[in-house]
Amino acid sequence: MENPPWLHGNAMDSPRDARGARESTLAAILTFTLIHATSCTTNPAGPPSPPDAGPIGPPARLRFETVRSMLHDTNGNYWFGSWNEGVCRFDGKALTYFTTADGLTDNQVRSIHEDRHGVIWFECGFGLCGFDGQRICTPTAKDYTAKNDWRFAADDLWFKEDGRIGATDLEAGPGAYRYDGTTFTWLAYPVLSGREPASAHATTGIAKGKDGRVWFATYAAVFGHDGKSFTVIDDHSLGLDERTGRLHVRCVLEDSKGRLWIGNNGIGVILRDGAVITQFTQQMGLGKMGMHGDRRVPLPGDVTDGSPTLHRVFSIGEDRAGNIWFGTVEHGAWRWDGKTLRNFGVADGLTSKDVMGIYTDRRGDLLLCGQGVFRFNGTTFDRMF
Repeated sequence: MENPPWLHGNAMDSPRDARGARESTLAAILTFTLIHATSCTTNPAGPPSPPDAGPIGPPARLRFETVRSMLHDTNGNYWFGSWNEGVCRFDGKALTYFTTADGLTDNQVRSIHEDRHGVIWFECGFGLCGFDGQRICTPTAKDYTAKNDWRFAADDLWFKEDGRIGATDLEAGPGAYRYDGTTFTWLAYPVLSGREPASAHATTGIAKGKDGRVWFATYAAVFGHDGKSFTVIDDHSLGLDERTGRLHVRCVLEDSKGRLWIGNNGIGVILRDGAVITQFTQQMGLGKMGMHGDRRVPLPGDVTDGSPTLHRVFSIGEDRAGNIWFGTVEHGAWRWDGKTLRNFGVADGLTSKDVMGIYTDRRGDLLLCGQGVFRFNGTTFDRMF
């Protein structure tokens, strides 16, 4: 694939007035709302593709070894975050790569979001940065004075702590950032001091639910907030110990029915449906004893014959039909339709054994990512990138 001319350093064509006005507005927003102390690295950007402009052509192969995050933005661009190789944009014609050399705070991109102004935000392994269509900017001044002010709006964006695994000195404890379109505010989780190391509550996933709830997954607990009070789900509340295995949460989802799904690296999926807690993986007979989840005692529901398991779950998503999908390390993806659980792997076109992200794009298509990006066609998977 031939790179566009501007990627080689040639001058871009003059933008249309409307696009220029939008970029000027975004630049002003970034300059003002990312607070005056903002470090930016200029990066050339080609014109965005028109919104949802026709089907994607023949797949282009991403050069990433592992893809872990995805976004389909309002301009129709697809963004893919990698495990440790930066981020890539597909505008319908070409793949454009961005790394720390272009201003990313880190080459690991854990999640990607678009705000109400059209700015694309990258939650990196270390730090946070935004792309306004022309440059990547890093907010260096944030509000640490309102850590218990847990009020929020439906369109707020949420991001993990700046540290790679756990809070920085400025954050001074486990928590997350709320971005209301103007200010990044650091908010603290209700963690009991000294009970566990701070790294045990490093954020591994964030999900919005019904009625304004937001769920924050950490290795050792899940914190939910409804705008008024917290719900805390941890080993103690679930009655987990060395015999059952302990929480090692990697993802969380509240589905369209209000059920909470918690994915763990070791003890698999836990389902919270109202007041009822179900050890879903063990109930389905797909558990596995081992070092992950700190369980070394066999339990009913363990797989012992080498068949695919559901014990290492790194992603959870819901498709437009209401099916729940689980992405695993080593054993592809599973789909729960409310009655049966089905595994998808190489024979189904899903050639990535690790599924690190599950995402429904603006067309309603279900995408899975890992060693490549795959789209579900209703029966099997087609590789997109």
